[in-house]
Amino acid sequence: MGETVITVSNVRRVYKTEVGLFKKTKKEVEALKGISFSINRGEIFGLLGPNGAGKTTMIKLLTTMLIPDEGTISIMGMDPVTQHRKVRPHINFILGGERNLYWRLSAYDNLAYFADLYKVPRLEQKNRILELLELVGLGDVAHQRVETFSKGMKQRLQIARGLINRPDILFLDEPSIGLDPVSARRLRDILLKLNEQGTTILLTTHYMYEADELCDRIAFIDKGQLITVDTPKNMKRQTAGLSIIECKLTNVNANKMEALSLLPHVRHVKQEQDDMLTTIRLHTEMPQAVIPAIYQLVDETNISDLAIMQPTLEDVYVQLVGGHAK
Repeated sequence: MGETVITVSNVRRVYKTEVGLFKKTKKEVEALKGISFSINRGEIFGLLGPNGAGKTTMIKLLTTMLIPDEGTISIMGMDPVTQHRKVRPHINFILGGERNLYWRLSAYDNLAYFADLYKVPRLEQKNRILELLELVGLGDVAHQRVETFSKGMKQRLQIARGLINRPDILFLDEPSIGLDPVSARRLRDILLKLNEQGTTILLTTHYMYEADELCDRIAFIDKGQLITVDTPKNMKRQTAGLSIIECKLTNVNANKMEALSLLPHVRHVKQEQDDMLTTIRLHTEMPQAVIPAIYQLVDETNISDLAIMQPTLEDVYVQLVGGHAK
């Protein structure tokens, strides 16, 4: 992992729009504010941030779909602005959801169509298509129409489509969005296998556990600015001294929840609701002080489970990007 294949230097991108129904005024939205990072050959690199952070804009710049207003980008030593025709055979991209597939065609015919677009020699097409369908677990439905596929099967076909030109670099924009846990697990296994074969991967995702499992390094961006770039392991070290109290509660009203978030020594609270069960995660450096306070606020019969846990990558994200509870 020594050779750098992507270099982004002080890249800025501004969208210009008009707002107003009758009296229109021009407005500029700065999607990227001078971002710089690099990606090494054979790396899985994660680009993480909230909606509107600039992740998709960055993907479009790297895949020659947009031009930066300022700064430079290098893809395998080539400029994607002036040398886009040379860059494109070396890259491919996959979007989340069910776009970029023709539902009335079979899986095989979809890949044959894209093989023609990427000028894959006809003599090579059949073997490559069948090989890719086997890789993504769709070999037995090669000649079945895509409209009959589940969401997970469609997304695996997207992976095959993205590999039709044997790209050196694969860009994935939220590939597991909307997938069930089994399909998402299969997708991650495919990506790890591709990476073992030497494919460099840039991944955007909202799922922190997915990024933690897959990525060699991660960049957090927020409001068009780079917050940090590091390995997941090193990022979690930044939470040294922080503990997470995970508490599962039943029949707890909003006033009690607000009181829990205002407890001394609590830095952040995340809440999830599942029917009658509420799960809260409290970030604190003093769990020994916070736990008795929880029992004072909440009737013991309403606490179905309570545990002290180590911080996850999601907790790091909350700390660096998600703001504070108070």
